[in-house]
Amino acid sequence: MNLHQFRFVQEAARRNLNLTEAAKALHTSQPGVSKAIIELEDELGVDIFARHGKRLKRVTEPGQHVLKSIELIMREVGNLKRIGEQYSAQDSGTLSIATTHTQARYVLPMPVAKLREAYPKVHISLHQATPHEVARMVIDEVAEIGMATESLADYPDLVTLPCYEWQHVLVMPPSHPLAGKERIGLDDIAHEALITYHPSFTGRGKIDQAFAARKLQPRIVLEAIDSDVIKTYVRLGLGIGVVAEMAMRDDPLGDLVVRPVGHLFGQSVARVAFKRGAYLRNFVYKFAELLSDRLSRDLIARAMTGHVNDYEL
Repeated sequence: MNLHQFRFVQEAARRNLNLTEAAKALHTSQPGVSKAIIELEDELGVDIFARHGKRLKRVTEPGQHVLKSIELIMREVGNLKRIGEQYSAQDSGTLSIATTHTQARYVLPMPVAKLREAYPKVHISLHQATPHEVARMVIDEVAEIGMATESLADYPDLVTLPCYEWQHVLVMPPSHPLAGKERIGLDDIAHEALITYHPSFTGRGKIDQAFAARKLQPRIVLEAIDSDVIKTYVRLGLGIGVVAEMAMRDDPLGDLVVRPVGHLFGQSVARVAFKRGAYLRNFVYKFAELLSDRLSRDLIARAMTGHVNDYEL
């Protein structure tokens, strides 16, 4: 048996048993993938996949155990490569970060700049995506670190740690009737035209839950994934906006009235994520420490070995 066979089996499972798609992802031929899988099955003496003709139909019970072992083997192969990279080039390499637009635009610029100052030979690769895609990129080792508010803690293959708390704020033109109120209630905005995030982004779930708990139906007239887009349409008079508070820090125009609404929608927690069992290079630890003074190399190292599962802000 060899690593090529392991990769082919793993990719076939990842591609929903579609050998053509697996072959494309591995830059090889479909017959080559099929042959390698059969050779591994013959060597192991078990069927990893059940078949209908030449098509793979499902993963067998022994195949489930084989896939788990292959996952561990391939993870450690990746760790060996990173260890080699770490000790052959202590202060250089690529740091791949998967994150949402809000984090990339408003939270990461300063930590990225400080990391570049500390490690000038490190190249930064920034991937902006949905929270689900952020999780998948870390699990699939496209990124070494992920950062988002929603859903990262829902993946057992990830080690996640809370980074910081934040709340939503209401933004509106100074001429809006609600601009004169210091503390705004849910009833005040229930019938207003609202502009806010797409349901899978930036704590939108908490907004929906708050209205649902009061049996109110909000008038959401526009959804976006970009806080700057939300602010643009608020300035055009389409409605009032609900955005993350960090989107209003150092706002260049300063022409919108901002009112905190954490008392309406609660506090949200941004989390960082690493693949469970992954080997982290020095500058990955450094970047995490730059994200929050609550994160330290020791804390992250203990979390990666399963000893800080109960850590919260």
